[in-house]
Amino acid sequence: MYTTPFELLIAVLLSAQATDISVNKATSKLYQVANTPDTLLALGVDGLKCYIKTIGLFNTKAENVIKTCQKLLELHGGKLPKDRAMLEGLPGVGRKTASVILNTAFGLPTIGVDTHIFRVCNRTHFAPGKTVDLVEKKLLKVVPAEFKVNCHHWLILHGRYTCVARKPRCSACIIEDLCEFKAKIYHNA
Repeated sequence: MYTTPFELLIAVLLSAQATDISVNKATSKLYQVANTPDTLLALGVDGLKCYIKTIGLFNTKAENVIKTCQKLLELHGGKLPKDRAMLEGLPGVGRKTASVILNTAFGLPTIGVDTHIFRVCNRTHFAPGKTVDLVEKKLLKVVPAEFKVNCHHWLILHGRYTCVARKPRCSACIIEDLCEFKAKIYHNA
C-alpha cells in the first residue's frame, strides 16, 4: 500500500521476487516510521533491514533504497522525478519500475512489462515478443490511449490469477475464445 509516489517507488523496489502481501506487510510498519527520502535515509541500511527482513533479497534492496533516497535528496530535492531517464538513474530502478511509477503515480500512458504481462502477451499473441522491451513496444502500439493507464494492472491480474505460469485456468478465462495459446488447459483448479 502507498499514499505518495515515493512510497510507491519504495514498494516497487521491494517487490522484486516478493509477494504483494509480504511487501504490504513490511511497508505498513515501515511507513509509520519512515516514508520520505530523508526519514528513510535516517534509518540507514541496518535500520531499514529490520523492517524488510521478511522480504527476499532484503540486503540488496535495503542498500538500493538508501542509495535511492540519497540520490533523490541530492539531485531532485527529495521529489520523485516524472522523467524516465532520471528515474532509471536511481539505484535499483530499471525500465519496468520506471514505467510502473510513471503510469501509476503520475498517470502517464506507459506500460511496465513484468513476467506476468510478458507471459499473457506471448500466450495470447496480443503483443508477442522475445523480450520484455519488444512486448512493451508492441503494447504501446496496440493498446488504445484511453486504456494505457489501466492496461498494466489488468494484464498483471490476468497473469496472476487466470493465465498463471504452470497451470493456466483456460476454462475460466474470459478471453479464451480470442487466445492463441496452443497448449490450453481446461480445468478450474
